[in-house]
Amino acid sequence: MKQRVVLLVLLGTVVVSAVTALVLGSVDLTVETIGRALLSALTGMGGGDVLAAHQAIVVHLRLPRVLLAGLVGAALALAGAVLQGLFRNPMADPGLIGVSSGGAFGAVAAMVLGLASLSIWALPALAFVGAGMATWVIFRLATRHGRTPFATLLLAGLAVSAFLTAMTSLLLSLTKDVYVMREVLFWLMGGLEGRGWPHVWVAAVPTVIGGAALCWFSQDLNILTASGEEGARSLGLDMDRLKRWLLTLTALVVGAVVSVSGIIGFVGLIVPHIARLIVGPDHRTLLPTVALGGGILLIWADLLARTLAPAQELRLGVVAAFVGAPFFIALLRRHQIESEAI
Repeated sequence: MKQRVVLLVLLGTVVVSAVTALVLGSVDLTVETIGRALLSALTGMGGGDVLAAHQAIVVHLRLPRVLLAGLVGAALALAGAVLQGLFRNPMADPGLIGVSSGGAFGAVAAMVLGLASLSIWALPALAFVGAGMATWVIFRLATRHGRTPFATLLLAGLAVSAFLTAMTSLLLSLTKDVYVMREVLFWLMGGLEGRGWPHVWVAAVPTVIGGAALCWFSQDLNILTASGEEGARSLGLDMDRLKRWLLTLTALVVGAVVSVSGIIGFVGLIVPHIARLIVGPDHRTLLPTVALGGGILLIWADLLARTLAPAQELRLGVVAAFVGAPFFIALLRRHQIESEAI
């Protein structure tokens, strides 16, 4: 009963957050104006030049950006929760262990090599490939005898991230197009400005399909978390198959959102920890909770990014880092204290 109430509250918070993000901006609108603009867009009925201007702001600028923020937050939080359950490590996060860096490298390669201009799906496809390769390399490096220690996982992620960052820098140094270089540098800092409906579809299709598939493995994650890998095998769980599916689906959703937002860290670390405190460790409830919570967090973070400094918009990745870095330091300190106590 408690879990259902939490989910309903989060759904309501998503709606309130989205409406707030549509209302506030360089041009403040009212809820009534937003409703009229959306109705006009759906019915095709005009309402004068003023309403047409408001409709352009709501439908073509703010609404796709709000939807993207929700999708990106949901995907990153969901990926973080799944990785933490798979590795049985509360510090696993797509950004910290290098999965996002892999997706970023693939996306940058698509832009620098000109593949992104050939098809709208080239960018997410290469981002998925990059994220998938990074995930498998990190997993192989960090796992020994069925266990993935936190220190090894973090070091493997740092090593892979450093290598991918160097490869990304190499691609940038080889390009002669200053415009592409500038766009890539801004994209690597994370942000949603200039994003429209095509970007929403690019992120939505893999995220919804991959997210639903990840939720399908909730019970398997519960068994793995409670029993460990050897215990899960003894209960008949095909661990090799489970790892392949979870890592592939995680790479899919991370690669999809990274291809449109750039690198945004700490969402997959913060939200699952808060969600576990509220609804507990049962992944059947935890995964929908973190998806909604991640969407809420990114919607508000993006709203702050575009309203705190109206003259020059802040980068979404910067805002997320300001919130997430202190949280990570606190978790790291807590982890060290618990390790010393043991």
